[in-house]
Amino acid sequence: MKFVIQRVHKSAVLVHGQTIGAIEKGLLVLVGIQRGDTKEDARWMSRKVLDMRIFEDADGKMNRSVRDVNGALLLVPNFTLYADASKGNRPGFSEAEKPTKARKLYRTLVQQLTERTKLTVETGEFGADMDVSLVNDGPVTIILEK
Repeated sequence: MKFVIQRVHKSAVLVHGQTIGAIEKGLLVLVGIQRGDTKEDARWMSRKVLDMRIFEDADGKMNRSVRDVNGALLLVPNFTLYADASKGNRPGFSEAEKPTKARKLYRTLVQQLTERTKLTVETGEFGADMDVSLVNDGPVTIILEK
């Protein structure tokens, strides 16, 4: 499982021109699910994203989590995080989980995050062609992989 976590002032995801998820201050999380990922991996990743201290404290140090700042989460499924472009010019996606299994694990991840926190948890749409916008804060971008 791989996350690209971006600290944002705001972010939104649109499908067919309609906003389906939007947050203000918080984290935009692009979610890649690899073949063989498990519910335990999702549990570890959900805990990590909630507790990761990447927001600034009063001294300007990254010492506060998304929970500490009462932020929000926007999770966007993104199988292209497992693209392999090492050969040729067209990436392959053989490391990405099959859609049926990946969709189920993505839903599990969203459920785990929703159960672990009272923060707003918004989502993109699995399998959809999405337009994602963000105003990056920092910029702070962290790649987390389990």
